[in-house]
Amino acid sequence: MYVLQREQWVAAPIENVFAFFSDAANLESLTPPWLRFRIVTPTPIEMRPGARIEYRIDWRVVPIRWQTEIVEWSPPRRFVDVQLRGPYRQWHHTHSFTSKDGGTLVEDVVRYSLPLGIVGRIAHYVAVRRDVERVFDYRVARIAELFEGRTLSDATEPNAIGVVFQSCDRSSAANNS
Repeated sequence: MYVLQREQWVAAPIENVFAFFSDAANLESLTPPWLRFRIVTPTPIEMRPGARIEYRIDWRVVPIRWQTEIVEWSPPRRFVDVQLRGPYRQWHHTHSFTSKDGGTLVEDVVRYSLPLGIVGRIAHYVAVRRDVERVFDYRVARIAELFEGRTLSDATEPNAIGVVFQSCDRSSAANNS
């Protein structure tokens, strides 16, 4: 099991930030163009526990259909989506929002694993880890650009206050779920 954690402070009220993230259509603007991300589910999508969203991405020219379900919905503080079908053996993404210093602290924690045993671990080492990091680097930059008018080139500096990427063994990851 792998864990990616990112925190970013945004100079906007929690209600505005959560409203942006609660509109699934905005996910396209937070995803790097090289993935050619598209939402397949008709919009607007009512976000609630049980809501399912289907996407299509092209990972290194391989088309992939991906379906997630909202399993927790607690406006304006938190929501969780999990992969039902897609490229990962497991994908559990917690989005948290906290009012802080006149703005909002946005935190993403993604717990994921790949299929195929050792082949999956090698793929993670060779390409997947770097790609997941690039996706979330882009996301940090786009959030700063959209909420603060900062450019993509300068957006990853002072607002990205914490970046953690770690690998967990399966037993400790199971205990944290």
